Amino acid sequence: MDAQGRGRADNIDPADQWVLNPNTGEYELRLTPSAPQSAVPGPRRSDSGRTGGGGGPARGRTAAQGRESSSPEETPDPEVPSPRRRRGAAPEEPAANRRGRRPVKKKSKAKKILLWTGGIMAFVLVGAAGAAYLYLEHLNDNITSVSDDGASTGGFSKDKAINLLVIGTDKRTGSGNEGYGDSGSVGHADTTILLHVSKDRTNATALSIPRDLIVNVPDCETKQEDGSTKVIKGTDNVRFNTSLGQDNRTPSCTVRTVTELTGIQADNFMVADFNAVKTLTTAVGGVEVCLAKDIDDEDSHLKLSKGTHTIEGEQALAFVRTRHSVGFGGDLSRIELQQQFLSALMRKLKSNDTLTSPTKMIKLAEAGTKALTVDSQLDTIDKLKDLGLELGKLNVKNLTFTTVPVVDNPAEKVAATVVVNTSTAPTVFQMIKDDVSFTEVKEQAAASKNAAAAAAAARLKGTQSAASAVRVQVMNGGAPAGSAQETLNWLQNDEGVTKSENAGNAPAALSKTTLEYAPDQADQARKLAAIMGLPGTALKPGKSVENSQGLPTMTLTLGKDFKGAGVSLTAPTTVPDTVQKSTADKVECAK
Repeated sequence: MDAQGRGRADNIDPADQWVLNPNTGEYELRLTPSAPQSAVPGPRRSDSGRTGGGGGPARGRTAAQGRESSSPEETPDPEVPSPRRRRGAAPEEPAANRRGRRPVKKKSKAKKILLWTGGIMAFVLVGAAGAAYLYLEHLNDNITSVSDDGASTGGFSKDKAINLLVIGTDKRTGSGNEGYGDSGSVGHADTTILLHVSKDRTNATALSIPRDLIVNVPDCETKQEDGSTKVIKGTDNVRFNTSLGQDNRTPSCTVRTVTELTGIQADNFMVADFNAVKTLTTAVGGVEVCLAKDIDDEDSHLKLSKGTHTIEGEQALAFVRTRHSVGFGGDLSRIELQQQFLSALMRKLKSNDTLTSPTKMIKLAEAGTKALTVDSQLDTIDKLKDLGLELGKLNVKNLTFTTVPVVDNPAEKVAATVVVNTSTAPTVFQMIKDDVSFTEVKEQAAASKNAAAAAAAARLKGTQSAASAVRVQVMNGGAPAGSAQETLNWLQNDEGVTKSENAGNAPAALSKTTLEYAPDQADQARKLAAIMGLPGTALKPGKSVENSQGLPTMTLTLGKDFKGAGVSLTAPTTVPDTVQKSTADKVECAK
């Protein structure tokens, strides 16, 4: 069934039934005396048996549903229940000015709804789904989930950075999509974005991965419908978009491919098809986009004049599919267009006319939960709501859109695919892994982080001893086997650090390489840091130990981040000038 038609009753708009109670700041189901007692929108059936009547229990049932009789003749009352207090909430206070009671302080309507939102496009609906506990059981049955097959971290954490992989497929499902390209597509990874949200929630980076990027798709273990597992063999030097759909690959295969490409493992993933763009833009009342020139694209069916336009539905889908009429006419130009669109959608979601409209918020929740397929760690509204609350903390000015740096494939005479730009891409990947913002974040939390970084950097400033005066013992604390001896040979033979020795394995493994030294060894520490490319955070003022000759010496412990003798461990802090990037708060016109 079309995503627009799933699970909705024919004659009821849930948004019209929920109103804000000014005394509690919560939305409650209210029906006017003249309103018909319509049935609550019914649950969507699925092959997994999530809904009742499909052979399995319904997920997210109410307490009343859980107590239903085992007799087949007895059925629950189809009528809409009378207004009731939200589960877990305190009894409603009486009206103000009654004796013995204080008037309840009204909560900010805009602020309350803002707490239920967050994200963009597929990210947007996460936050929109955060509004979902208005009619939680119904929205739970909208959600489709698939196994992550062990490819992800097992789910995001509120106290850590978040990596969310959003996959847009080219699969033509539902009515009205017959005219879009290859009607027989198995659903490749046509548009893929890795969204990284910083640990302190002050900034985020949305990294687009070109569909025509040449990558190695690793072997992928997938769960079958009968519960068994099957390993789908990987392939080397193929287009990235074949990581999904090709050879029956599942979204978990795309997750594994992204991990292999970037070194970043996603916590969760979401998949959306063409209907997502149409239903989401319609739910928010359209998105404003800007064109620097007239566009009449026969392939995408987009026809718009120069200037600003509010688009939704089919027109919005045509906009994000356009490539021949913008930039250089390729997929990279379309990616920039899609990033501009997502920025505009983010701004629309954050605007007051969306946040203060219960109708729009509930329509967005409906559209979002129907349009997405999520991993098994995000298969309930509660989980989506929690993720949405984390994403909703972002300020659009600190959300950066960028693309994996690439160059034309040198193996092709006529450029059709691209390969990773090895001079700049590693820096982009490392900054995301190290949770480094692509924008200048001025919030208090960031200021605290910057102060700590400044203190670490100060340890590198000052005089340095000669290499021959550096006395250090090298230990392996999680680096590959043989790293301590490899580093020792390099220090002694190539760098002149002759007063060094191998001290074997450290008592415990470390995630980061460290150099511990006594205060009077600071000049030696600075010299060794300069030789090895150690960041200030690796320097740990402490105490010295005795070497084999009984002399005071520093201790260098090679952690899991060690990349080899002579390879700098100083993480990049700025994006190379050649890397394309934009922030979600800026209005840009497609050229």
